[in-house]
Amino acid sequence: MKTLFRIAFFSLVLGVGLSLSTAVQAQVVAVDTVDEIPVPPKGMKGFTKYLLENLKYPITAREAGTQGMVVLTFVVTAEGKVASVEVLRGIGNGCDEEAVRVITKSGTWSPGMKDGKAVATRMNFPVNFKL
Repeated sequence: MKTLFRIAFFSLVLGVGLSLSTAVQAQVVAVDTVDEIPVPPKGMKGFTKYLLENLKYPITAREAGTQGMVVLTFVVTAEGKVASVEVLRGIGNGCDEEAVRVITKSGTWSPGMKDGKAVATRMNFPVNFKL
């Protein structure tokens, strides 16, 4: 029996290699109702590795002491492409742009599925930048 996901959470706590006290927390949330949520390339382990290797805490944000959560919304198309990336809530000093950059370049996802068909699925991606 398929389970309907209204909201599915994947939590990751990621350390950015700039210092031991720097951490970035990310969560992928499916907003649309689907039978199967979109999955990033190479699954969640691969997505975690991708974020660890590619998400950088902007220098201007570190120097200014900028911390907080950037919330993005985007669509994973029926073809698995990331599209329509927008900042719902930003914190500035380069963090918004960095969050957009990393999700835009995340590769081809497995699309969401509804009734056995691939469907476009709106996703939210909050990233917590913390020094």
